[in-house]
Amino acid sequence: MSAIASYKHPLRALGCLLSLCLAAAPVAGSLASSSSIPPQSATPEIRKADPEALLIEVYKDLGNNRLREAQAKADALVEAYPTFRLGHLVRGDLLLMHARPVRNFGAMADAPSEKLQELRAEAMVRIKSLQERPDPNRIPQAVLQIGEDQKNLLVVDTSRSRLYVYENQGGELKFQSDYYISQGRFGANKTKQGDQRTPIGVYYVNGRIPGPKLPDFYGTGALPLSYPNEWDKRNGRSGYGIWLHGTPADNFSRPPLSSDGCVVLANPDLQSLYATAEVGKTVVVISQDVKFIPRSDWDRQRDSAGKMLEQWQQSLEENDGDKTLSYYSRDFRSNLGESLSTWFARQQKSMNGARLTNVKLRDVSLIRYPGPEDMIVSTFTQESAVGKSKNSIRKRQYWVKEGSQWKIIYEGNA
Repeated sequence: MSAIASYKHPLRALGCLLSLCLAAAPVAGSLASSSSIPPQSATPEIRKADPEALLIEVYKDLGNNRLREAQAKADALVEAYPTFRLGHLVRGDLLLMHARPVRNFGAMADAPSEKLQELRAEAMVRIKSLQERPDPNRIPQAVLQIGEDQKNLLVVDTSRSRLYVYENQGGELKFQSDYYISQGRFGANKTKQGDQRTPIGVYYVNGRIPGPKLPDFYGTGALPLSYPNEWDKRNGRSGYGIWLHGTPADNFSRPPLSSDGCVVLANPDLQSLYATAEVGKTVVVISQDVKFIPRSDWDRQRDSAGKMLEQWQQSLEENDGDKTLSYYSRDFRSNLGESLSTWFARQQKSMNGARLTNVKLRDVSLIRYPGPEDMIVSTFTQESAVGKSKNSIRKRQYWVKEGSQWKIIYEGNA
């Protein structure tokens, strides 16, 4: 009797467990169904490019009692990615099935329980995220508008341990790819230095550090982020050194909760981001729950936010101080901690009585801030004439909803 026949029931037991994992993530209405995941070719090129696709095929073969096929794919996986520890764990379970029943991930009796738990958590997260890949016809609700000067945008969902890449194609967001990520050891919502949490907010890539200039721990490169941003500082959030970075050479990936607050990717994934990220332009939105909405809803919300900013711009051009002030919150504070009246008086004084004319805004991005606040971050270049001189300045504003009105609670140079 063959090994498969001999251990049909144990194989079915593990296969059922894996099938439950696949079904553990009910498809949300805002996400694509599992049928949207294209079947993967078995060519070495595809396998090398997408280890998760091969891993999911192993799980499916197990669920259908196809041990030999699962074994062949697991062998190919660890050959292509020799430092992919989760792949080795699955392959080890498959090999063990030829000797005795296996009913759980990581059946080695002498394996460290903590390490096994981390690998099991990684397996569950990867399976769930593949079940919930974004529908390409839906848009991240947070991204209302992307500037003409921005090539791409990154959206991190900490609840799914996933990073989504969108490309700017003529002002339209197009889904490009998504990657597994690791986050802070104690999850998200960073508030202070050393809390080992990943921040929630809207950030920009503000540097590029190549791998040769880094310790091996950070992998093949790093993209530092602009944490703490203006809103973080206003709310007393401390800390620094939040990066997107890779993994050590001896480890393909890390557990979902394992960093000191950084967003960690496999080195091939990090290199893909590194090749296209632009310092000062690439936006990274980090959220605890990314929502994807139909394009029609997105168009409506984008138009509404655009009108909000346009009305403020028109008040500047009309040189109506009272009208302009009506767009600012009474809780406004500048980066120097000034109240609205003090800050506005300083702005007026700096113009020496000159009037603004021909006010235009370009390269506008509008991002809904993730978190409990109903807030929008606008970043743009303001071009205007001040007397006989022309002026161009890059600005950032934070707009909050007060009743039914949007008000500026922060404004400063970007």
